[in-house]
Amino acid sequence: MSDFRLDDITDGIHSRFPVADDRPLIGITGNYADGMVTLSEGYYKQVAAAGGVPIVIPPLSDPSVIINTIESIDGLILSGGGDFNPLWVGEQPSTNLHSINPERDLPELLITRLAYNRNIPMLGICRGIQTLAMALGGRVTQDIYEAGVSGDVPILKHMQDAPRTEATHETTLLVGSTLHTIYGKEKLSVNSFHHQAVADGGERLRAVAWSADGIIEAVESNCYKPVIGVQWHPEWLASDLPLFRWLTAEASLLRKARRLHNSMITLDSHCDTPMFFPQGIRFDRRDPHILVDMHKMTEGRQDAVTMVAYLSQPKPGQSFKDIAPLSAETPKDYADLIFDRIESIADENSEHLAVARSTDDLRENKRCGRKSIMLAIENGIALNHDISNIAHFRKRGVRYITLCHNGDNDICDSARGTGTHGGISDFGAEVIREMNRQHIMVDLSHASEKSFYDSVSLSNRPIVCSHSNCKRLCDVPRNITDDQMRALARSGGVMQITLYAGFLKKGSAQASVNDVLSHIEHAIHIMGVDHVGIGTDFDGDGGVPGFASSSDAIAFTTRLLRRRYNDGDIAKIWGENWMRVLMINEE
Repeated sequence: MSDFRLDDITDGIHSRFPVADDRPLIGITGNYADGMVTLSEGYYKQVAAAGGVPIVIPPLSDPSVIINTIESIDGLILSGGGDFNPLWVGEQPSTNLHSINPERDLPELLITRLAYNRNIPMLGICRGIQTLAMALGGRVTQDIYEAGVSGDVPILKHMQDAPRTEATHETTLLVGSTLHTIYGKEKLSVNSFHHQAVADGGERLRAVAWSADGIIEAVESNCYKPVIGVQWHPEWLASDLPLFRWLTAEASLLRKARRLHNSMITLDSHCDTPMFFPQGIRFDRRDPHILVDMHKMTEGRQDAVTMVAYLSQPKPGQSFKDIAPLSAETPKDYADLIFDRIESIADENSEHLAVARSTDDLRENKRCGRKSIMLAIENGIALNHDISNIAHFRKRGVRYITLCHNGDNDICDSARGTGTHGGISDFGAEVIREMNRQHIMVDLSHASEKSFYDSVSLSNRPIVCSHSNCKRLCDVPRNITDDQMRALARSGGVMQITLYAGFLKKGSAQASVNDVLSHIEHAIHIMGVDHVGIGTDFDGDGGVPGFASSSDAIAFTTRLLRRRYNDGDIAKIWGENWMRVLMINEE
């Protein structure tokens, strides 16, 4: 075959199918000078060698351009180059500040922050590590040679004269860090072409490598995100291919997770966002006061959420009217106010959002590109001791009622109650039978163990626990035992693992997304994968590092993929199990 016969070359490409391996797209921010966007060959050649497809990103600050870009790429490299204007972090320029590159500053700060919200794997290189720090709340030293930066330790030469391919000093890697895992050693020889450096990573980034004079040489995410920044230029070092392989591997997981989210329904069975309605939150904005809104659901590629009308339990001598966050005469009136507000939110954003009252609605909304909100009640006092209100709430679209909350009520005893009825009351038994007739699921999160078993016996349809965890792993009254889980599975029901830290891990230790995975895997071990799902309790104190808001839904899918869950099982955990029980209750 001649090197210059194009037909022969294309025939060779088309001699098999598929014609190319599926590879992640890695965007690389381009440098800018003299009206031209440029990129050193090391960046794109290392990406290709690591199994990725390099895409050059020009420095444009148009939000639509940036968002469409990061929706298309699977990973992001923030490349090296000139200094940042210190005004971006409220500082005046040092006399030692070198040339800034204003054409790049805003585009790269924006793309970094927006990519971070979407859990896109990122690698910051030289200027790129400073981009990460400045975009994510850290602080950059304008010039590391200024007095006081390194204290009494003699400062090294950080602007080498040697070729870029030559390593000139050592860095020490933090044992246990992602960077340490990538390289498998504590000392790493690197090159050096910089005079700025990260002074403080802030809350989102932690330092994980240092030069001998104490300069931070690398940072990584402090929030379980695939984000690494290095001060050196790994694209010129042959030994640094593992770093680019890490990025492409993480990008491949995100690419697969996105495809999964396109084909399955991701449903959170329990959030308390309506508790914030009295504070005037905006669901159509990325509201910092709440963990679930349209922006965060979009960032996490989450399709549906069940919003509950939560009714706190009055103490003896109190009336519900005395404690209601919104003006309402009765618990029923309050629940109706919440549902009115949810419907108003959906109407205001009807092109992108709708209330789903059935599994058919969920699937149709998914097909049309709309997010779904389902309705539920947390605490059966909403019935106002009137069995006819069950039919009323069914007509409104309520899909489950959590029988109680943190206190016994007229239906049943709570896990945190005093055993008023010894389980389900006579009225409660009537409520369960009517819920079955009205196709509303019986939710036993918050119920006492005796109330749980009474309900399993009374209900002729599968029961659910919309936001509960495993007592074997965290022994608190709200969690359920292995025997309860087995009874739940025998009923055909489903248990939705929640993200409330106090139900994940006892004591002062900080719970994380790893504990969520532990509870999911224990529940699967006891009941099988057909009976486990996710009910975050977001905006009701749910949320842990690594799964802190709806934005992190896609990242949780990548974690399931990393643990080698197959596509079918991930779809079950993310919604199919819950929808199966919904459908049974719709019959």
